Amino acid sequence: MASGTVGIQQTRWRTPCQQCPLRSLPDFRDFTPKELDFVSQFKSGELSIERGATILVEGMHSAHLFTVLSGWAFRYKLLPDGRRQIMNYVLPGDLIGLQGSLMGEMDHSIEALTTVTLCVFERSKLERLFERHASLAYDLTWIAAHEERILDEHLLSIGRRTALERTAYLLSFIHQRAHLAGVNGGRRVLPITQQHVADTLGLSLVHTNKTLRKLAERNLMRWQDKGCEILDADGLQMLAGWEGLQRGPRPFI
Repeated sequence: MASGTVGIQQTRWRTPCQQCPLRSLPDFRDFTPKELDFVSQFKSGELSIERGATILVEGMHSAHLFTVLSGWAFRYKLLPDGRRQIMNYVLPGDLIGLQGSLMGEMDHSIEALTTVTLCVFERSKLERLFERHASLAYDLTWIAAHEERILDEHLLSIGRRTALERTAYLLSFIHQRAHLAGVNGGRRVLPITQQHVADTLGLSLVHTNKTLRKLAERNLMRWQDKGCEILDADGLQMLAGWEGLQRGPRPFI
């Protein structure tokens, strides 16, 4: 299990599925009683991950998959010379490790951006989910399709938006995701660095810094020591020419 990695510790199972805080959020579809009973049996424990620790490594085989209960992380790939491309950000309710469970190994890595708590599920019980709970099997398919949709939008942004537009899109996207996932207690500070922004957008750090200054001059955002504060979420979305995230109950496991 990933718990052998430095910065990752097995913790006491502190959050029964019946008391999961994600269930009360309007962005998530709640379980039926039968689904909740199965998920409670499917869950085998929790992991606590320190900021900066690697949760899953590219090429890794894992007997588990995980749902983020709290905290932030990001998916990334590395080139042989060490250059990093951040693919997406992971927030509460997101499922990670499904690719490694179904395809045999991970083709990307995942790092904790803040302290993260994960719900742990046994891969060996995944077949039982597909056999006995068609609704949960559909949810897994929806989650995979939704991730593909997000990556399509990211690719469009990197390929066709200007540096200013794609930076506005990224900040707007992360801010909306954080709001819907109920993180940050309603605050508008995103716990990312300028290097994270650069590695997501494929820009140099110097170009990223200049672009962020332009957004700050328009009073759309403000950089702080602990991250990026969003001052005008609607203005960022408008500048990006982005319709925003689709609203409505989404499934989670």
